Formats: sequence, C-alpha cells, structure tokens
Amino acid sequence: MILFQHNWPVVFVLACIPAGALAQENAADPSPEPSSSAAGSAAIGPTSSEPQAPPDKRVFGVLPNYRTANESALYTPITIKQKFIIASKDSFDYPLVLLAGAVAGLGQLSNQNPEFDQGMAGYGRRLGTSYADQAIGNMMTEAFFPTFLREDPRYFRIGTGTVWSRTYYAATRIFVTRTDSGGKRFNFSEVLGNATAVAISNAYYPDGRTAADNAEKLAQQLGIDAVSQVLKEFWPDIKRKLFQRHKDTADFNAR
Repeated sequence: MILFQHNWPVVFVLACIPAGALAQENAADPSPEPSSSAAGSAAIGPTSSEPQAPPDKRVFGVLPNYRTANESALYTPITIKQKFIIASKDSFDYPLVLLAGAVAGLGQLSNQNPEFDQGMAGYGRRLGTSYADQAIGNMMTEAFFPTFLREDPRYFRIGTGTVWSRTYYAATRIFVTRTDSGGKRFNFSEVLGNATAVAISNAYYPDGRTAADNAEKLAQQLGIDAVSQVLKEFWPDIKRKLFQRHKDTADFNAR
C-alpha cells in the first residue's frame, strides 16, 4: 500500500503509541503467574509453556490480518496457491475500500496530486488510485515475488518479550523473511515488490514521477508496512486487555 504520502512518520507514531502503551499497561498489571526476574516482569504475552492462540483474521475487528502466523509453531511452508489466496484476501477485503476512501479524502483536503483536480471527479480519481496502490502492493509483496523468490510472505508473531524487543522485532521483519525451506534471509519480496508497485504507480499518477519521489514513496511504504506488523504483534495483547477491562466492569456492576 502506498498511503499517506507525506505523513507516514505521524502514522507510525500514532499507531505505535496505543499499541505499546496498552501492552505496557498490561505488563504492569498484577498477574497470578510467577515471575522469576525483573526482566520477566517487563515481558508481556503468554509464558513459554503457554501455547499462542491462532491469530485473529482482523486487527481491531477491521484491518485484514490473513498473513500472521505464530513464530513458536512448527514451521510449515505454504503453497503458491495459498500465497495468492492470502494476497487476494488482503487486497480485496471490503475494509480496504473504506481505507482507500479515507486516504482519498485526506488527499482531497491537502490537494495531493493537484492534476486530479477537486470535486467528485477528483475524489473518484484519488479513490481509484489509492485502492490500486493497496491492491498492487499487496499482490506484489505477498504473491508474485514470494512465489518467484520462494519466500514466505507471512508475518511470524513472537508474542512474548518486552514491549521494545517485540516492537523492534516486528518493525524489522520488513527486512527479514523466511524462505520456503524454513531458513531466514533478507526480505527481497517486501523491498522489490513495493519498488515494483511504486514503479507501476507512475503510470496513473500524473505528479511525482521523479526518482526522488519514487524513493520517498518506497520508504513511506516500508514504514507503513512496519507499522502494520507492530499492530499485528500487539493486537492479541490489546484485545486481551480490552476484554479484561470489560469483564472487570461487568463483574463490578454485577455486585
């Protein structure tokens, strides 16, 4: 996805702050589970002996999350067909239309790509190009390049550790991936796939076709994908915390 072309650092901060804050608050809550060290008290997530639950298919109940797997599970490669299924679900799920609409609205307000003009016609162009950015980027990074390069497009969630260690791990997975044989190497699919998507976008964006503009778009996309993986890493912790609050409130009201 090539989104928020001039505001991705803000998006990164806004996305990471609630994830880290809720997870850190969860780490500070009293727990009946024993803690053997000060480092352990700063860790969050299940213990090493507690199996991770299967990842939700949606983050916050909305954002598609079809390519998250648990790092602790026995590695099983996926087929080419499964790679294309994952990419298709990520690319054509209905929330992406809503997201593209929101991005188009922001672009309309800030008059990004001024050659699109304003009015409904301009909004329609921005909506179409925003959605195309998402779909092309997902298909390139999750289906085509992983198939050609024999890489696994999934994000492998570790689920345990400190907030900062998990944040670092999640954000840097845009540069590290698994191969179909189970090994790890540089994430060529992520970088080359997004670079290809940026190059294709020059065909339908009348503005911003210089090499510097393309390099900026690629950097922005990598940053956005890193944010996405941080959200995927912490979503189960956030969900558990929110549900625990709801349960505590319900128990209190029932007294």
